[in-house]
Amino acid sequence: MGAENKTWVREFILLGLSRDWGTRVSLFVLFSITYTVTVLGNFLIVLLIRLDSRLHTPMYFFLTNLSLVDVSYATSIVPQMLVHFLAEHKVIPLVSCAAQLFFSLGLGGIEFVLLAVMAYDRYVAVCDPLRYAVIMHRGLCTRLAITSWVSGSVNSLMHTAITFQLPMCSNKFIDHISCEILALVRLACVDTASNEIATMVSSIVLLMSPFCLVLLSYVKIISTILKIRSTEGRKKAFHTCASHLTVVVLCYGMAIFTYIQPRSGPSVLQEKLISVFYAILLPMLNPMIYSLRNKEVKGAWQKLLCQLSGLTSKLAM
Repeated sequence: MGAENKTWVREFILLGLSRDWGTRVSLFVLFSITYTVTVLGNFLIVLLIRLDSRLHTPMYFFLTNLSLVDVSYATSIVPQMLVHFLAEHKVIPLVSCAAQLFFSLGLGGIEFVLLAVMAYDRYVAVCDPLRYAVIMHRGLCTRLAITSWVSGSVNSLMHTAITFQLPMCSNKFIDHISCEILALVRLACVDTASNEIATMVSSIVLLMSPFCLVLLSYVKIISTILKIRSTEGRKKAFHTCASHLTVVVLCYGMAIFTYIQPRSGPSVLQEKLISVFYAILLPMLNPMIYSLRNKEVKGAWQKLLCQLSGLTSKLAM
């Protein structure tokens, strides 16, 4: 293709989920409620962990990081999507598109690594409980959390840079709800084989490697649980990991389906629905999963509600 045809666009138009006005208004209301629940639920989890000294453990330190990642990920996509539901022209400037790709891709990568770190934490708690406090000390937990944030951010920076070096010609219509990497690469008017290889390599390093570590951790955990003689002991050990395992299945499953085979992966509609799942549903479900399936969190909620009830009663007197 000639150099004269390789132009650079300054803005993109997101086609979104629907062109029907009634559908867009309904989705605006639904997603506004969901986003509000997501923000409140995750910040309440963080606040609860800060206020209850019983939750000042490595597991809840990592859960705090996970909640912050979930809120940030949702915020990188949902507010823009809500504005576009009510807008006639769904324009997003080039700089804003690049920023959205960087933050959404980076936060997604951080979550994958963080879930692997949390799996290691559960492995130590179940398989070596007597040395848990010694192994999972504050310094190690801090370094593991920093590693998660740095690795996801560096990977995202690399992909954002190479994606926006592609000439998009005059094609500025993104058939997606956000500036998603696969949707952007499809706009390029040059061969994108190198970008697809980079996506594959990144998927292996930042998606499959943590996933394999999670699998290895749970193989060890399940092996240890099966050796416990008492039914009550096995049940207690399993409940220690149940919340994390549920989130792992939800988070890794669709990501592997989406990114591990970019050429033969999902359709455009499936990509949109998967993005909605990650941006809307998963960040809302995570605090619910950890609250409903975790006795310590439920106990902390009950304690906080009792304190608030007592304070309200005193103020009313």
